[in-house]
This record gives sequence, C-alpha cells and structure tokens, in this order.
Amino acid sequence: MSDPLKVLILSAEMVPFAKTGGLADVTGALPKALARLGVDVRVVLPRYSRVDRERFKMTEVLSSFPVPMDDVFETVTILRSDAVPGVPVYFIDNDKFFNREGIYGYPDDGERFILYCRAALEMLRPLGWQPDVLHCNDWHTGIVPNWIKTIYKNDPFFARMATVFTIHNLQYQGLFGWRILEVAGIEEYGFLHHPQIGELADVVDLMARGIHFADVINTVSERYAQEILTPEYGEKLDPLLRDRKDRLFGILNGIDYDEMNPATDRYIARTYDVDHLDQRVENKLALQREAGLPVDASIPLIGMVSRLADQKGFDLLAACFDAMMDCLEVQFVLLGTGDQHYHNVFNEFARRYAGRVAIFLTFNAALAQKIYAGSDMFLMPSRFEPCGLGQMISLRYGSIPIVRHTGGLADTITDFDPRTGEGNGFSFQRYNQIDLYTAIVRAVENYKYTETWRTLQRRGMQADYSWNASARKYIDLYQRACEFHRQEFAAV
Repeated sequence: MSDPLKVLILSAEMVPFAKTGGLADVTGALPKALARLGVDVRVVLPRYSRVDRERFKMTEVLSSFPVPMDDVFETVTILRSDAVPGVPVYFIDNDKFFNREGIYGYPDDGERFILYCRAALEMLRPLGWQPDVLHCNDWHTGIVPNWIKTIYKNDPFFARMATVFTIHNLQYQGLFGWRILEVAGIEEYGFLHHPQIGELADVVDLMARGIHFADVINTVSERYAQEILTPEYGEKLDPLLRDRKDRLFGILNGIDYDEMNPATDRYIARTYDVDHLDQRVENKLALQREAGLPVDASIPLIGMVSRLADQKGFDLLAACFDAMMDCLEVQFVLLGTGDQHYHNVFNEFARRYAGRVAIFLTFNAALAQKIYAGSDMFLMPSRFEPCGLGQMISLRYGSIPIVRHTGGLADTITDFDPRTGEGNGFSFQRYNQIDLYTAIVRAVENYKYTETWRTLQRRGMQADYSWNASARKYIDLYQRACEFHRQEFAAV
C-alpha cells in the first residue's frame, strides 16, 4: 500500500481509560507501537462512567448521532481524546447503556455492545475516515466481521474493509438469545450452524461469529493458537477453529516498556536497572514492610498479581499451600480479586501463617508494581494462559517466573537447567499440585546460589518483550487480511 495503512481498533477496554484485565493493556500499548511504525491507527471504545471527560480532555466530534438498533434509533455522542500521543481515541457516549460503574456483567450486555459496535462503524462515514482494517477484540466486537459480510457487504464505503478478530481468551464467548439477532439487524440470517457444534443452532455466540466471519483470526501467543484447535483448550469451538486454521495465527503480546520500566517506575521505593541490581533489594524490604512481613532480605519472597480463579491455577496452589509454607522458609504476597471461594481460602492462609503470608484482595496498580520490583519469584501456575503479561513484567523487573508450561507462558519461559545454565525461569508440565510444588522447591533451592540467581535476573531483564516486534507482525497480519478480503471481494 502506497498510503499509510489505516486501522481502527475496537476494544471494550483500554489503558489508561478503563481496565479489568490484560485486554486493556494490549489495547493501550499496541496502537502506540503501530503509530511509531507509520500506521494511521485509531481506537474506539465505550465511554463508561469511570472514564472522565474532563480528565482525558474529550471533545465532541458528533453530537446527537442516530444509530440503528433493531427497528429504532439510539442516540449517541461521539467523543475524541488525544490523551494517548499519536493515537486518536474515540468514545461512544450513551447514558442509557454506558453510564454505569462496571464494564461487564449486566443483563443487557448484548444490547450494550451491539450499540457500541454499530456506532463505531456508523461514525466513520460522517468523520470522513475510511480504515483499511477493522481490528476486533474478543466477543464484545465479534458482531463486526459478521456485519461486514452481511448488512454492509454491498455498501461501497464498507465493502473493502478487511476484518481481523483477536481472541484474547476463548473461555468468554458472549452467549445470547435470538433477540440479539433482531437488535443487530441480522435476524434474516438466523443462527450459525456447524455439524459438530450443535449448540450454535440454539444460541447467538458472538465469539463464534467473529471466528466464522473474520478475514483473519489471531490469538495472543503462537502456542495458544495451536492449543485452541484441540478439545482440551477449544472451549467447544475447536471444530470451527479447525475449519479456519488456514486463517488462524498467533502473535505474542508485548508489554509497554515505557510504562513497565524499573529504572523510571514512580511507584517503587528505589529505581534500578540491570547494571545496578544491588539497589533492587530496597524494594524487597519496602514490600515486606508494607505487607507486614519480617524485613529480611535473605528470605525468598514469592509474589502473585492475579485474578483469583481456577484458570489461574489457584486450585493447585491451594492444594499445596500448606506444604509450601510448612516445608519451605518463604514469604508469600498475593494481590488480586476473583472468586469468593478463593478469597475465603487465602484469607484463611493469611490467618494461619500470619507474619509470613500477606493477602491483598483488591486491585492496586501501585502495589502491583511494588510486587514485581520486590518479589524474588513470581508465580503463575495457570491451567491455560492465552498469553500472560505478568511473566514478561516480572522478567523486566528481575523477579524470576514460576509457571506452568502452557500458552504464552510456554512461549516466553524456558525451564532453568542448572547443568547447562540455560533457561529464564522455572516451569512444570502436568497440571497437578505435586508438579507445582516441585517447581517452587527448585526455585527456592536455586535462590540460595547468589551468582546463579543474579544470572537469571540479568537474563530476564535483558530480554526484549516489548511491542516492537509484535507490532510489525500485526502489520503483516493486517496486510494478509486485506489480501484475503480483496480475493473474496473480487470473486463475488
């Protein structure tokens, strides 16, 4: 393409505006990397009540803008913020559907995200901007590839737009009833049908629609792209994914090296870099003080920043936690929220091992950075992990990951072999508590060897998991999607 590639990214969340998980981090970092490579990239998301218009200096670009919803029109306002340098961010503003504290979890989530997606497309013509690629993320935007191949198919403005659909977590699919087809204006096309997935004939699965209609599909690590082709990881959509495996790719997420930088991090007690690792210990002592643990640099400190759920391996950790605390001289700090069952379980561990275990059942960005900078080891025993960002951040901060060999964790962490000195962390294969406990023991034992540990820290901090390489792969993916779309358009 002679002109700059034009890409509109649709996402339900984005740092620094609204976040519940890793999707927000990706949407916050990838566009900046694309813009540095010359892409005309813009982002659109809903304006939830937590997204302050004044703080982010939003201006109205379209007022009282009508958007079709079923047989009526819903009025929205289109706002624009330039708070992210080089990346215009548009917001769909509508009090009825988005003036709420949370992002997800409402009975009308189907209608909410249909309105968001429809407004994101309808605003383009009056704004006078025609992207080459619509980059959709997770089920909230899965209707967009469906529309491009149906109701917008014969509209000259939209007909040549290619679609990329990124699966961040296949477990969450956006399941709704027939009414959503009416709201979306595609009831004449009915449910999807697949000979091996009977459920699709009785439910609107927005994730499945994104997979079925997109020009290109990708996941957030190469291994996860292969794993979801199997029944074990495919969340009942593996037959559909296997049908489209020639359009399925894996691109590992990166982390924002401007934000995740121990040399400049404003949250930590003492900044440091790979050449001044002796200064890092001050962060460990500060974390111990804040967590109410004995201040002792020699005791191995294991950290976690995670959603508390089975997917993240908390069933395994709970099963071996007593053995870890009874048999090993370690401290443990956990930050996160999730299932109430695990809130109760880990609060009890904190009571049982008072002075050695600290549990923070909340989200606290500053404390998260302190855990990355102050822990000796970072634990991620996930049952499955599409990509994972925590292990990359911990490497960047010199905290050595202990992970299960799955998804993006397997793509980024190589098990340390003391015989050869190779590896950058500790990993285990089988999903059981004995293998997790063994990996923790190996990490704790190797921590006793100061030079070995320092080598691991340097290796992790010197690795490059920035968005630079991944952004170039996304540009290749966009161009591939455009070519697929041109071929299909020409064949019609």
